[in-house]
Amino acid sequence: MSAQTKQSIPDPRTRYRRTGQRGINTEMVSWLFMRASGVLLVILVFGHLFVNLWLGEGVKGIDFAFVGGKWASPFWQVWDLLMLWLGLIHGGNGVRTIISDYARGGRTRMVLKALLYFAVIVTLILGTLVIFTFDPCPAGAEPSLLPSFCEG
Repeated sequence: MSAQTKQSIPDPRTRYRRTGQRGINTEMVSWLFMRASGVLLVILVFGHLFVNLWLGEGVKGIDFAFVGGKWASPFWQVWDLLMLWLGLIHGGNGVRTIISDYARGGRTRMVLKALLYFAVIVTLILGTLVIFTFDPCPAGAEPSLLPSFCEG
């Protein structure tokens, strides 16, 4: 085989030629997002676990009043909202990658991705509504179950 017809792997230190793609490389943005959101999620989740399980009474201390007290603070609303949004988008992006890798037909891939996007969007909307419309002092609730800041 001559040197001209022999194919070789390019030196890893060399830059590849552009493929003619213009604009934003969405797969690179997706890859970067996964790394950045993963780091943020580790911080958010461990902070969440520390506050909810370590500082308080553990799992038995988490009840309606505990959640109501936490979500009365805008800080914890934003904290939980970030966990919700980053976790869902991070997970949805991972599932999107799995669908792209393993779904065989174009139509199957399209249907699975449409279902995924629908599920992520509906869950984001509902979760966001719950966080921001949660009433820690509902009318007619058992007073012993309500946070201490609710009027009796």
